[in-house]
Amino acid sequence: MTDESETHLDLSGLKCPLPTLRTRKALRVLAPGALLTVTCTDPMAAIDIPNLVREAGDELVRQERIAATLSFTIRKAVAEIPHPSPH
Repeated sequence: MTDESETHLDLSGLKCPLPTLRTRKALRVLAPGALLTVTCTDPMAAIDIPNLVREAGDELVRQERIAATLSFTIRKAVAEIPHPSPH
């Protein structure tokens, strides 16, 4: 079961590393399963945001470029149940 709420983040005009940093910050507060759509104009985001998503374990649902605008739809990973660490 996923939360289908969607958050939109317009980062147009911001330069690297700000789009990636702000995307990371937005993902931290989302509920597991929630969607985040990020729009930006920094060409480096085409590399940086997919890397961020992969490293965080989230899912890049869609990535598209329309003219100079990049759009990413990211699904926040469903949190795994933590395993107790052996002492």
